[in-house]
Amino acid sequence: MSMPHLTRRLLLAAGAALAAPALHAQPAWPSGPIRIVPPFPPGGSTDALARLLQPHLMRILGANVVVENRPGASGSLGTGAVARSAPDGNHWVLVFDTHAVNPALIPNMGFDTEKDMTPLLLFGTAPMVLTAHRTRPFKSFAAMAAAAKAKPDTLTYGSIGNGSLAHLTMALVGKAAGLQLVHVPYRGGGPLAVAAVAGEVDMPIATRPAIGVHIDSGALVPLAQTGATRSPSMPDIPTLAEVGVPGVDARAFWGFLGPAGIPAPIKQRMEAALREALAVPEVRARVIGLGIDLDPKGESEFGPFLSRQIATWGRVVRDNNIRPD
Repeated sequence: MSMPHLTRRLLLAAGAALAAPALHAQPAWPSGPIRIVPPFPPGGSTDALARLLQPHLMRILGANVVVENRPGASGSLGTGAVARSAPDGNHWVLVFDTHAVNPALIPNMGFDTEKDMTPLLLFGTAPMVLTAHRTRPFKSFAAMAAAAKAKPDTLTYGSIGNGSLAHLTMALVGKAAGLQLVHVPYRGGGPLAVAAVAGEVDMPIATRPAIGVHIDSGALVPLAQTGATRSPSMPDIPTLAEVGVPGVDARAFWGFLGPAGIPAPIKQRMEAALREALAVPEVRARVIGLGIDLDPKGESEFGPFLSRQIATWGRVVRDNNIRPD
């Protein structure tokens, strides 16, 4: 091979080598502030989790992390804003179990939660607790059921809202146990907790993060928890199956989602950062202290879990003709 041809080939090879990294380079990330949206007002569990994780994510990712509450329409307004945002890894939402109920309850949300979103990480779950105010004469599920059957449509139960997971769960419980109960919806966990302690309703039902302090104080008497098995955070409270209502498994969940189409390297880095933050001892202790059974699961497990939740609670909404407030 002549010297000019050899030189030309060497130059072409060198040029290709220099160009190769540019062809496969990923965009720099984070490219700006990372926004985490709790789609509910400040003070709730999604807000508490976002603010608990915020400083640790800033440290791990070396970026500014902003918590931006965008409440409304049972969490669908803030979630929809994230679903419609650019898939650049800078927009995320921290959802609660209403995320699985909303597709059936709000038919015109403006986004498809299964097609338009990336279910990055499921943090954990928690059963709800059906309680009775301490002034009520029944201190067990069996005694409550007997009182309800003796006087149908008189005992009331309170939830965080019409169409909430607690409302849907009690619709199942009522049918399974043959109880005719009266639903009293409140606009969120704060108002429900205030009403619960005041004795405005006979039976508040909510997660331990919402009413646990009032169970511990004795203001509310636990009757049953709604998971298939007893939660580690509530080992002394029987499940619905144990009190004679089998087949009901209702657990609140907390998860982290972004818009569809986020590049894989960004997803992997954000998931790793979340897992690292959740593993910090004080963070882990605080999350467990809220009554959440911490069990992180990535996209391959969170996605199918979410689809099952949407299908299950969608059927309950339709079968009971439940409408939003």
